[in-house]
Amino acid sequence: MRVQADVELCQGHAMCVLEDPTVFAFDSKVGDTVRILDPEPNDTHRESVARAVRFCPTMALSVHD
Repeated sequence: MRVQADVELCQGHAMCVLEDPTVFAFDSKVGDTVRILDPEPNDTHRESVARAVRFCPTMALSVHD
């Protein structure tokens, strides 16, 4: 699984960080946009990453197998 973020779409709602703070973080130095801490998390994160993608208000996240 590979996680990607479109920082142009990100508005800093931080829903992804609530779902999995080991995969997602926010970079306040770059205008409060998402930062992927682990772009290839193992399968134990599959559900939380899927929720983060689903709940992102701006659809800035995607996951690819």
